[in-house]
Amino acid sequence: MRFTVTPDWKDNQLLRLVLVWFLVFVALLWVTNALLYFAKMTLDPASVVAYYLGNEATFTQPRSYQGMLEISHFHMFAMGILVLTMTHLLLFVPIANRTKAWIVSLAFAAALADEASGWLVRFVSPGFAYLKVAAFVALEAVLAFMVGAVLWAIFTAQPNDYRSSAPDDDDD
Repeated sequence: MRFTVTPDWKDNQLLRLVLVWFLVFVALLWVTNALLYFAKMTLDPASVVAYYLGNEATFTQPRSYQGMLEISHFHMFAMGILVLTMTHLLLFVPIANRTKAWIVSLAFAAALADEASGWLVRFVSPGFAYLKVAAFVALEAVLAFMVGAVLWAIFTAQPNDYRSSAPDDDDD
């Protein structure tokens, strides 16, 4: 990512190619994330409760501690890296720093809430199903926004805005 902080990053065609291909993979992850979610649940909190706590009417068992732990183990790392990478790329997009800070915070909070809410539904209270739905929607929305913002900056050859995101040299 060193090349993205140079003034001519927008002119580096190979870097732009790498970023576009990465964003294609993120977009595919976004789609498959939604497909996986909707294969198991809907945006109705009752479906979230049924998924995590089981449902006698459909003969489904509650999610097991071991199964949830295995999924969380992988997701914590993968989502952390994904959100870190996407928010890092967002730093170069010429939008207000206050907006960037909100998007960065929302991205990390939504990813963490999405992971934690399943555990909360299963082991604390079914009321956390509302958090699961909200976190899923927020994560999907913020990822879509970041992919779109970075693509917009790449394809419209926006100037690199990293300098305005970084602290001044005098602050050291």
